[in-house]
Amino acid sequence: MMVQKEYFDTYRGTDIFKYTLQGDITVSVLTLGARVYSIIVPDKNGRPVDVALNYTNAEDIVQKSSYMGATVGRFGNRIGNSCFTLNGKTYHLPHAEGKAHLHGGFCGFDKKVFDAEIDGDGVRMHYVSADGEEGYPGTLDFSVKFTVVGSTLEIEYSAESDADTVFNPTNHSYFNLNGQDDGSILDNVMQINADYYLPTDRMQIPTGEIKSVEHTPLDFRTPKAIGRDIDADDADLKIGSGYDHNYCLNDRHAATAYSEKTGIVMECFTDRPGVQFYSGNFIAAQTGKSLYGRRAGFCLETQLYPDCVNKPDFASPVLRQGEKFYSKTAYRFSLKKPLA
Repeated sequence: MMVQKEYFDTYRGTDIFKYTLQGDITVSVLTLGARVYSIIVPDKNGRPVDVALNYTNAEDIVQKSSYMGATVGRFGNRIGNSCFTLNGKTYHLPHAEGKAHLHGGFCGFDKKVFDAEIDGDGVRMHYVSADGEEGYPGTLDFSVKFTVVGSTLEIEYSAESDADTVFNPTNHSYFNLNGQDDGSILDNVMQINADYYLPTDRMQIPTGEIKSVEHTPLDFRTPKAIGRDIDADDADLKIGSGYDHNYCLNDRHAATAYSEKTGIVMECFTDRPGVQFYSGNFIAAQTGKSLYGRRAGFCLETQLYPDCVNKPDFASPVLRQGEKFYSKTAYRFSLKKPLA
């Protein structure tokens, strides 16, 4: 395995570097937001295809990219009422007017420049989040390691805090298995290994109900094109203008996606109990590595359940002082085998 470092851009006076990991696939990651920049996979004809959306300069990445490829923290997804109570103290978190606290706040991990070093066959990116940053308690020492093993991208999260805090990191890559320049993921085929999902209120905060996917357009237990039911007359779909829901996973094999055009298959594995399937409903019409627009990419954000900090029945995101946090998610790529 080879790791190559090169200059990418400068953001507000700080140099941004790109690390390229070479295996059976080629993955590039940026120190800006500890971000997956590209994932190049050979298609069924041996042609290299970049399946990860992103932007070509640092300013656009921060201002326009809707978290594309970013490591998200301290808390991925939404926190209801933009506050939580820990050890009897209530913490109020920043949020846009009329919206819930999302993805760690206005200046979350996605906008931070990480230190980086080559670590074995991968690259480890490191950031210290100060006590009180974006409203969260405790100084959090955080790192994320990216490794390519054969045709698999492994993402490993590690953290420790000097005071009790809450922590729920994820990766926010947008994928299109037709290629990032295709423009639509509606014909990408998706299978999600989950019998239940979380309905939400109008603010997209889970209501607390854990609902069966049976007889709903959110049922992906059998593979189907993302676009088949995306505009169905369904109250949960209308809230997010398409898929933007946490699925309660049956086991570590979270999901499998496939492109008939390229033959590329992507499987997602995780130790987290949930995955947020987002169908890119609010991607703005802008030029990144190519021209993007609504539903040009999809996300599989592995996570604890949204708003779990305020839902005692959900797995807790509390990270106690001195406790060592570790989590791993992997995206494995392959080609669909032709029928005999």
